[in-house]
Amino acid sequence: MATWDERYDDAMFDFSCGDYAAAAEKLRGILAEAPEHFDAQLALGMALCRLGDHAGAIAEGHKAERLRPDDQLVHTNLSLFYVKIGDKAKAEHHGTRARVASWKRQVASSAAAE
Repeated sequence: MATWDERYDDAMFDFSCGDYAAAAEKLRGILAEAPEHFDAQLALGMALCRLGDHAGAIAEGHKAERLRPDDQLVHTNLSLFYVKIGDKAKAEHHGTRARVASWKRQVASSAAAE
């Protein structure tokens, strides 16, 4: 049987080909067995967004947020999902969280280089 990462790569191939439904199904399969697989969780939210399931995308985005609360891409995605449903306040909140996460990463990188 393929590893989770091989299965993730297969799902992302479907995603890159525009087959978001197949990608979502494969990502759900990974998450059923490995709910901590962050990349699969993050990608599932985006696949659902591309399918027009914005409520589902938001729910999956918040699951990714629970795995990595300070991840820049998590908040960037959530901001996009909230824009799609017209919730400007939540979109701005997550946009700000994404910027803060980016600044924190830059500061950490600078400190590590010194």
